[in-house]
Amino acid sequence: MVGLVMTVAESASGVDHHRSRPIAFAHRGASAHAPENTLDAFQMALRMGATGLESDAWLTADGDVILDHDGRFGADGRLAAADVTRAELPAYIPTLDELYASCGTDYELSLDVKDVATAARILDIARAAGSGAVGRLWLCHPDWTIVRRWRAASADVRLVDSTRLDRIDEGLARRAATLASSGIDVLNMNQVDWTADHVAIAHEHGVLAFGYEAHTDDVLHRLLATGVDAVYSDYVDRMVRAVTGRPVAG
Repeated sequence: MVGLVMTVAESASGVDHHRSRPIAFAHRGASAHAPENTLDAFQMALRMGATGLESDAWLTADGDVILDHDGRFGADGRLAAADVTRAELPAYIPTLDELYASCGTDYELSLDVKDVATAARILDIARAAGSGAVGRLWLCHPDWTIVRRWRAASADVRLVDSTRLDRIDEGLARRAATLASSGIDVLNMNQVDWTADHVAIAHEHGVLAFGYEAHTDDVLHRLLATGVDAVYSDYVDRMVRAVTGRPVAG
């Protein structure tokens, strides 16, 4: 068995995160199996056994949170999400409300917050969705000094510093200590940045270790063997098989 049991008793926010297995986040839904960031892709990912969904969140001009990778629209891509209303966007681009209405709340939801103003609206929508949605929400951003501000808005939301090892000038141990003291739960890095020693450093400081871009069987097994607490992959079948050790039903 690869390292499937989380060893961190509490996150930086003081929430118990004991799990029998790492979270299996479907990147942009089941994006290797269906059009990315669509309700079909999100629904398919959950049917295939993903325990988490991932997307990018943008705020429209009329205050809807949409789930889209680039957040650029129009024939020339010059229109930003903030410049258009929900009604002006293609119907296949879902809103966060539509995701909850379609898929419920019984899964972890990792959102890259592309516009910092979006975070408050995301929390409002998750609260309205009920059923513990806020506690299963992981808000990600590449600037931890921005992420720490969101702790005041909710004691239950999970906060994530998404970065790369070569961008951590102060060193991994110091960053992990800073995240913990700032109420940030997770250090999320590219799969190539994680080793068992790096995961151990994060855990020693009470911070969870998430790894993204884990798309092949070899990468998934290597990453899981380091003891990470979550993986992100386009290939839900491979990811679920690696995490559970069982084949994925068709």
